[in-house]
Amino acid sequence: MSTTGPEGPVHGTHGTGNAARSDRAAGAVTGSAAGDALGAPFEFGAPGVFSARFPDGVGTLCGGGGWDPGEATDDTQMAVLVGESLLDNDGLELPDVFARFRRWAAAEPKDMGLQTEDVLTSGDPWDLAAALHFQINAHAAGNGSLMRATTSAVYFARQGRTATMDAARRIAALTHGDRAAWEGTAVFHELVRVALDGDDPLTAVPAALAEVHPAHRARWAAALAPDWHPDDATEFNGAVWPCLGTALWALRTTSGFESALAAAVDVGGDTDTVAAVTGGLAGAVYGLGAVPERWTRDLHVPLPGYGGRVLRTADLVSLALRLDGSAGFDHPNNYT
Repeated sequence: MSTTGPEGPVHGTHGTGNAARSDRAAGAVTGSAAGDALGAPFEFGAPGVFSARFPDGVGTLCGGGGWDPGEATDDTQMAVLVGESLLDNDGLELPDVFARFRRWAAAEPKDMGLQTEDVLTSGDPWDLAAALHFQINAHAAGNGSLMRATTSAVYFARQGRTATMDAARRIAALTHGDRAAWEGTAVFHELVRVALDGDDPLTAVPAALAEVHPAHRARWAAALAPDWHPDDATEFNGAVWPCLGTALWALRTTSGFESALAAAVDVGGDTDTVAAVTGGLAGAVYGLGAVPERWTRDLHVPLPGYGGRVLRTADLVSLALRLDGSAGFDHPNNYT
């Protein structure tokens, strides 16, 4: 069992202690959405933008930059679509996932990654669109497949390392033709799986890297190294390598859920996605109880193209538990 402090395990220990698996699953999905909404107003800002706004480190889902307070972006919207497809089809049906993405894209959401938009609006078949985009552009290692991966990571976690990493690659490949994005999404899946089992995802990085395609292993090993820092990034963190690298750095150098997300957003750049990825991983480590109530109270996820649906925290918790197969979960906070 890890030693605990006011926010959870103390610096250097990231096992999940006595937290119930259902709490960790709900923490992963809700934590990712909260990170998304926390980071959205600061997107493309300079390093230090979060601490300048909240010098005491106590951040709020403040809104801004076109986002309402607590509003989650395309990161969480796409994650919900993946999760609901998995549940509705009792497993992975790639054409259905792609069709849901395309319906959402046609509704003109507030934000959508350029690469993802190109693929979803190309008119090409689901099994060719991303590959054709990559063939023409030769660049497709954005973090857009990573940002939406928490729901599928929770769903496939019980099936073990090989199955969850394979599923991650297949879902990533719907919109991203570069294998670098597939492998990063696969590593994220595996680290969430480890955290949901109650173990330390940071110690699981070497085993996850051993499953990465040999042509991509060295670059991923560099980005996920224990001494890596966001200043070491050779690309903007809209790329998949520094995005996941920053999430692990934030988890490694902080002692709780909220401080991990504050560190991630304070890096600047693609703050919503970096914080969504950090929130998914940190939520699986620390559990739903570590997500501040002042965040869960305002958190909401519009779903463009789906009849005006808006998911609240209670809906995200329910989705997470269904994805995990948990039952009988109860939590003292009121999410209605």
